[in-house]
Amino acid sequence: MSAPAQLKRTLTPLMLWGLGVGYVISGMYFGWNLGLEKGGTLGLAIATFFIIILYVTFTFSYTELACAIPKAGGGFDYANRALGKNWGFIAGMAQNIEFIFAPPAIAFAIGAYFNLFFPQIPVLAIAVVCYVAFTALNIYGVKAAATFELIITILAVGELLLFAGVTLPHFEIKNLTQNAFPHGWEGAFAATPFAIWFFLAIEGVANVAEEAINPKRTILLGFGSAIATLVILCILTFGSSVAVAGWEAIVYKPDGTTSDSPLPLALGHVVGSNNVLYHLLITVGLFGLVASFHGIILAAGRSSFEFGRVRFAPAFLGNIHPKFQTPANALLLNMGIGIIALLTGRTADIITISVFGALTLYIISMISLLRLRKTEPQLERPFKVPLYPLFPLAALAIALFSFVAMAIYNKEMALVYCAILAISYGCFQLFKIKPGK
Repeated sequence: MSAPAQLKRTLTPLMLWGLGVGYVISGMYFGWNLGLEKGGTLGLAIATFFIIILYVTFTFSYTELACAIPKAGGGFDYANRALGKNWGFIAGMAQNIEFIFAPPAIAFAIGAYFNLFFPQIPVLAIAVVCYVAFTALNIYGVKAAATFELIITILAVGELLLFAGVTLPHFEIKNLTQNAFPHGWEGAFAATPFAIWFFLAIEGVANVAEEAINPKRTILLGFGSAIATLVILCILTFGSSVAVAGWEAIVYKPDGTTSDSPLPLALGHVVGSNNVLYHLLITVGLFGLVASFHGIILAAGRSSFEFGRVRFAPAFLGNIHPKFQTPANALLLNMGIGIIALLTGRTADIITISVFGALTLYIISMISLLRLRKTEPQLERPFKVPLYPLFPLAALAIALFSFVAMAIYNKEMALVYCAILAISYGCFQLFKIKPGK
């Protein structure tokens, strides 16, 4: 019996912080402001308040699992051990859907950014080139990929802090209260997926646990510092953007159409569109998109790799590159699926499907944590979630509520998502692949 493929341990706590923040930071730059159209300032703020509670409680709970079971499959491995192969498969597919469908939406945004400077190059062409380039970087080596991620994440965080520094002197409370709750509680529920977009994919840190130096310590430091950074950036970005001129000013362009780029709109009210800071924001804002795009590609490769390694998918996905020791096959397959999704042009729907996958993963992971505490009390847990069982129960309750709210307001995409899961599960049952002997 040959030894299972092993990934190389090269990641430090600082690199994990860069990955954790990098996976998510594009959510600060685009998309979240469309939740203001659904719920207004107060509606999105209420949704974001509960989503912050979700992610803080979830992150600490997930850290316990990641430290106790440091494998590349993340939530899939935890559910497989706690609830059995069937639930493990569902958790793994949900994770794959989240990580594979988020990058196409971000790739389109990257293409749109580049197109501002090079209008002669089509948006889709730029997006496809980015897919190929960053997949190649991930195949080359995780250390190189994580180092690159760290550099561009630091630049993206610095740009958000600069944005807050420029806009906060123009902060006015009246702009926060103006038409703040236009659609009542219904608007707060409808704004939920956009609040989730602020933090989507933070759990990808767990998927590189197998490549972390001293994972028990590294994961705790990397995960914890990443979520703290993201909560601070979320509050700063939300408040400083809306308080400049009200929520409508960062949702609607001058021609009345909606925009998913709130920061340039807000800054335009402060310094004007010809100011050097305005152009700096647009230029450096690209790093935030690249950081998330590149980071989620990395996490997706590990998720698909683990699926193949345990034979829940074709075995070739579980192979690693003989020279670079990276999951090259999984990365290439994910790139192909992502490019196909990108070519549909339905980025908003792709984001929604990705969020459904994330919430499914959160729900099953919290159930797995509660289950493992009962069935395997002897399991070595280098880190234990504080205030157990309050934290995992809070994360579970908010994730369930968010899933239902999203399904109510996105019925068509909920059906598409459930169909993908159902077909995948049916194929899994029909073509079960037994591990090689």
